[in-house]
Amino acid sequence: MKLRVKLVCWSLFLSATFIFAQDSAPKNWFNLDLSKDGVPGVSTERTYQELLKGKKSKTVVVAVLDSGVDYEHEDLKDIMWVNEDEIPGNGIDDDKNGYIDDIHGWNFLGNAKGEDVAHDNLEVTRLYKKYKEMFEGRDENKLSKKEKEDYAKYKEYKKVVEEKRAQLEEEAGTFIAISTAINNLSDEIGKESISVEDLKNFKTDNPLMGYAVQISQSIMASEGHSFEQIKKDINEYAEYLQSEYEYHYNPDFDPRSIVGDNYADPYDRNYGNNDYRGPDAQHGTHVSGIIGAERGNGLGMDGVADNVRIMSVRTVPDGDERDKDVAAAIMYAVDNGASVINMSFGKGASPRKEVVDEAVKYAQAHDVLIVCAAGNDNKLITKDNNFPTDQYAKRGFLGLFGPKFANNWIEVGAINWKTGEDLVAPFSNYSPDYVDVFSPGMDIYSTVPFNQYENLQGTSMAAPVVAGVAAMLRSYFPDLTAEQVKTIIMESAVKQKYKVKEPGEDEANRALVPFSSLSVTGGIVNAYEAVKLAEKTKGKKKGVSRDGVGGNASKKEKKTVAVP
Repeated sequence: MKLRVKLVCWSLFLSATFIFAQDSAPKNWFNLDLSKDGVPGVSTERTYQELLKGKKSKTVVVAVLDSGVDYEHEDLKDIMWVNEDEIPGNGIDDDKNGYIDDIHGWNFLGNAKGEDVAHDNLEVTRLYKKYKEMFEGRDENKLSKKEKEDYAKYKEYKKVVEEKRAQLEEEAGTFIAISTAINNLSDEIGKESISVEDLKNFKTDNPLMGYAVQISQSIMASEGHSFEQIKKDINEYAEYLQSEYEYHYNPDFDPRSIVGDNYADPYDRNYGNNDYRGPDAQHGTHVSGIIGAERGNGLGMDGVADNVRIMSVRTVPDGDERDKDVAAAIMYAVDNGASVINMSFGKGASPRKEVVDEAVKYAQAHDVLIVCAAGNDNKLITKDNNFPTDQYAKRGFLGLFGPKFANNWIEVGAINWKTGEDLVAPFSNYSPDYVDVFSPGMDIYSTVPFNQYENLQGTSMAAPVVAGVAAMLRSYFPDLTAEQVKTIIMESAVKQKYKVKEPGEDEANRALVPFSSLSVTGGIVNAYEAVKLAEKTKGKKKGVSRDGVGGNASKKEKKTVAVP
C-alpha cells in the first residue's frame, strides 16, 4: 500500500504533544551532517565536498517501484532513464523486451488502451472476498482439517473488513462534513488568508463550523501552520477516508479487469502500458527527488545521488499493491539495467509471496540491490506481519534448514531531524531482526508533480535516502557488488548509544528504549562513513575497475562524469 504520509502527518497534528512545536527542520536536512550542521542527516554534502570532489563516477539506474513519477518535473526531467533502444510513439516494441514504447519505464497497472487502475482493495479485503466465495453458507462441522484452517482465516478477515467498513462509514461522513465546513470558512469570514485572530473573533451557531474553527485555531496556534495548509490536509484526509470506504475495504470493488492480464498466472508479465506517471504521481515523484533530483541546478532541492537515472515502474495504486505486479516490476527493472530498486510500499499479507521471492532472487542473481521501506504502523515487525520482506517463504533444502534471507535487501526505518529522545519517527516500524538501518524520514522536502515541492514524511522517504546512498556507492565504486554495498551501508551506519522513545501513537506513554534495540545495526545510514569504508573495500565484481568504466549502470548508458 502507498505509505500515507499525509495521514501520519494529520494524526500527529492532533497530538497535543507534537514534537515539532515552535520549530522546523532545515529544508535540506537529510543531506546535512550532524557534526557540521547539528542535524542527523546522511552527510551527503560533506561527502561530495571532502571525499568525492574531482572523482569520476558511472551513471547508475535506480528503479522507483511506486505510484508513478512526473517525468517532466523541472528537477527530474534531465535525470529520467531513457530506453535508447525504443523509438518513442511508434507503437512498436523496438527492443523486443515485451513492452511497447517503454521510454522512461513501465506501468503494470494499466492496459493497452491507456486506461489505468487508480484505486484498489487492501490485501485483507481481497483475502476476505476470496474466502467468502469458498465458505459462505457452508457448514463448519463438515469442513476438512485444511478447510477449517482456511475457514479460521476467513472469520478473521471478515471481522477486520466488516468492522472497519462500519467505522469508516461514520468517520468518513464526519470528516467530509468537517472538510465542507472548513472550506466554507473563508466565505463566512470574508477573507482568503485567515489568521488565528480571525478565528478567535469568528462566532457561529453551527456545531460543525465551530468544531472546524476549534481544530484550525489549535493547530495554527501550537504548530504555526497556515489555515490554507490545514484546510488542504483536512480535505486530503477526508478524501482518504472516503477512499478507504469506497475502495480499500469494499469487497464489491475489483478494478483488476481494467488491466486485462491473466491474473491467475503469476508468470504472465507482458501487460500494462507506458503511462509511467499514472493518476496520482505525488508519492513516486517525491521518492524520486530524494534519490536523485538534479544537484546544483538552483531549483527546489538536491537529491542524494549525483549521477543517476530514475526508471519509473508503476506498481502501487491507492490501495495495496498486488504480489504479481511487484514481481513483474522487479523483473522489468532488472532486465532493463537497474542497479538499485527502491520499494516504498508495504502491506500486512502476501498471498503470493513465493512469486515475489523468485523476483528478489532474480535481482540477487543479477547483482541488483533492493531498498525497502519498513512501514508506518509504529509496530514491531515479525516474520509474518509486514510484506514484502527479505525472508523467503520457503525454507532451506526440503524444509530441513532454517529460513533463508535475501542478501541484496535493505529494510529501512525512519528518524526525525532532532537528536535525543525524539530521534526515531513515532510512526516508524522497527525490529532488531527485520529492520536493518534507520534513515531521515521526517519533514523531507522533495519534488511533487507540476514542478512543485513539499514536505512529506514516512519510511517511504527514509528508503530513498538509502537508495540514493547506495546509488552513490555503485556510481563511484562500480566494482562493488550489491551484497558488498549492503554490507558497507550497514557496517558504516552511525551507532547511537542513548535511549529513544519507542515508536507509538500515544506520545505520553512511549517507552524509552535503547536505539540499538530497534534495528539490526542500531545505526543511522551515513554516506560519508560509507564512502570511507568503500574506499578500503576491494570490489568483487569481475572485469570492473574503479575508473568509472564498465559495470551494470544500464543496458543503455555507460556515461562517466566527475564531481566539480
